[in-house]
Amino acid sequence: MDEDQALFSDGLFAAQAEHVAEQRLAASAPLAVRMRPATLDEVVGQDHLLASGSPLRRLVEGGAAASVILYGPPGTGKTTLARLVSQATGRRFEALSALSAGVKEVRTVIDAARRRLGREGGNATVLFIDEVHRFSRTQQDALLGAVEDRIILLVAATTENPFFSVVSPLLSRSLVLQLHPLSDDDVRTLIKRALADGRGLGGCVTLEPTAEDHLVRLAAGDARRALTALEAAAEAVTSAGGSVVNLACVESVVDRAAVRYDRAGDQHYDVISAFIKAIRGSDVDAALHYLARMVEAGEDPRFIARRLVVHASEDIGMADPTALQTAVAAAHAVQFIGMPEGRLVLAQATVHLATAPKSNAVITAIDAALADVRAGATGPVPAHLRDGHYAGSARLGHAQGYRYPHETPEGVLAQQYPPDELVGRDYYQPSDRGAEAPIAGRLPKLRRIVRGH
Repeated sequence: MDEDQALFSDGLFAAQAEHVAEQRLAASAPLAVRMRPATLDEVVGQDHLLASGSPLRRLVEGGAAASVILYGPPGTGKTTLARLVSQATGRRFEALSALSAGVKEVRTVIDAARRRLGREGGNATVLFIDEVHRFSRTQQDALLGAVEDRIILLVAATTENPFFSVVSPLLSRSLVLQLHPLSDDDVRTLIKRALADGRGLGGCVTLEPTAEDHLVRLAAGDARRALTALEAAAEAVTSAGGSVVNLACVESVVDRAAVRYDRAGDQHYDVISAFIKAIRGSDVDAALHYLARMVEAGEDPRFIARRLVVHASEDIGMADPTALQTAVAAAHAVQFIGMPEGRLVLAQATVHLATAPKSNAVITAIDAALADVRAGATGPVPAHLRDGHYAGSARLGHAQGYRYPHETPEGVLAQQYPPDELVGRDYYQPSDRGAEAPIAGRLPKLRRIVRGH
């Protein structure tokens, strides 16, 4: 055999060995990886992004060349879509994880993509960056030139709101596409496909309807979680010589549903926003649901307690003055006893505030007063109200003519308190709800006496 034949033979055997190795790796890959859609037609969910003519469909089909940021919760198909983009018109695919890659790795990929583009022409390299929100500003800035010049086609994935975590220049050069959690029907479709497909379980097990329902519920819209749990349950059954996955088997491998919550991202803000709005809307059950989501996800209980204290004044106020006392007590109790027992005092405060009569008169009053102050409506303090506890104050006319309310039987008398330009300005407008109703009845009389008319 001559040298050329030997080289050819060695190369052929190497290619065959590499192909066999790839097949073995694929066979041993997790079920969620094996069942990753190979074509756009296999993608389940995200119909709002994959409609005919949509930017993402055109990108996957090779008809567009825009960089994209795929934003959505885990298990919704971000990595799958990135790989499908790379397959369009045979683009080269490079993947980096922001958990392990730095500026050096990014520049290495960009330099190789630039050389490849200059040597071969054609399409830009697809650079997929997972968890892009974990890149520092410097690392994100390193991408800008290559993205703008289309040396690379960036497909970045993030579970956090990119408007909080991605630098503005990179946002302006990319399409931001939001992926939604899969529906229960979508997850059910994927489970059935994995049971029957040769890439998956290939019919080696069957799934009882109650077990299927439980898997769907536990997945909470996360395809990867559903398939991981299915694989674990199937392995448990087949290792025992069985072929039917029942409810007890699923419950034995996973007992808690996925909680979609990121304490540094928009879920942190969205859930606390819903929590406060449920309390404001007097829906105690919804408020407890959102509290449970935060507690289960490990949210800082002091943060929850602080929001309850604010809400007690902002949305309840004098309609139930004891709400603030309860909220402050809950904040101190959480600090004192910690979790998990702290959930009890947070729940008690939540129930109190949600069921209390509501009034926003306190926040409306202080905001109206602040608006006047910021607009310059201040004016000098009336002379009779100024401090008279120092030598010489009398010569300035300070505290002269001040009348002490407690010297009158009613404890209230006619006297000017605001600056001249604010006489007659009403800030506090009590509601007729809860403990504020008696105040609403008494306040007009007080104002008439104080103002002398």
